[in-house]
Amino acid sequence: MDEQDDRWIAATASALLAAEYERVPIEALTVRRPGLSLQTAYRVQKAVVDRRIAGGARVVGHKAGVTSQAMQEQMGVDEPDSGVLLDDMVLPTGDTMVRSALMQPRVEAEIALRLGCDLAGANVGLDEARAAVKEVFLALEVIDTRFTSWRLTVADSIADNASCARVVTGPIVPLSADMDLAAEPLVVSVDGTAVATGEGRAVLGNPLPALIWLAGRLHLFGECLRAGQLVLAGAVHASLPLAARSTVYARSPHLPPVELHVR
Repeated sequence: MDEQDDRWIAATASALLAAEYERVPIEALTVRRPGLSLQTAYRVQKAVVDRRIAGGARVVGHKAGVTSQAMQEQMGVDEPDSGVLLDDMVLPTGDTMVRSALMQPRVEAEIALRLGCDLAGANVGLDEARAAVKEVFLALEVIDTRFTSWRLTVADSIADNASCARVVTGPIVPLSADMDLAAEPLVVSVDGTAVATGEGRAVLGNPLPALIWLAGRLHLFGECLRAGQLVLAGAVHASLPLAARSTVYARSPHLPPVELHVR
């Protein structure tokens, strides 16, 4: 990367942070810079996250996105993308979020994991990944875009921290040996009406491969998944618009429910 690229990345990170702070969206990066590579998009993401950390935020985990085959085909990619979870993005179940704090929010229900030990390397096995998971829970991921519309490429999404705005965490329970995450069915309701369903297998066939992919991607940058970190494995259904004065509720047979109030 040359100095001109470094300057563009710094300026773009500033523009994304300003768009979020002022709640005034900007044009998609790939409109202004066609052919934006995923590598450069991840550098933009890191520049934004580094500034948030410098401002006092703390990394608490990671998210995998574009984890369903349908989404990968729609976005024209053959692997997921990832974002970073910061402590100021996480809300406990039952909390209230102000809709006007975001721009174009949507919500997705997911199976999420908390690690009991570090997970590192380019070739993590399925058994090793499962053994690293200490606990599991339902989560609602609120996605948002700092761009003018949701008509994005995967490079745009990556630069925008994989579109992750907030994470609502349900009660966390141990991952038991007999729990089949692939077969776990989720039901999402808005204001008491069921509006979406999906199973854990919608995420790469099983949420655990998302963990393996994340460990491999972080390994490329000399990083790893850390004990205690949260991992969002990916949505099990299409995202839903998030309206003010609404309540979103997700449940499944073996995991405690998660709920978000929006005003």
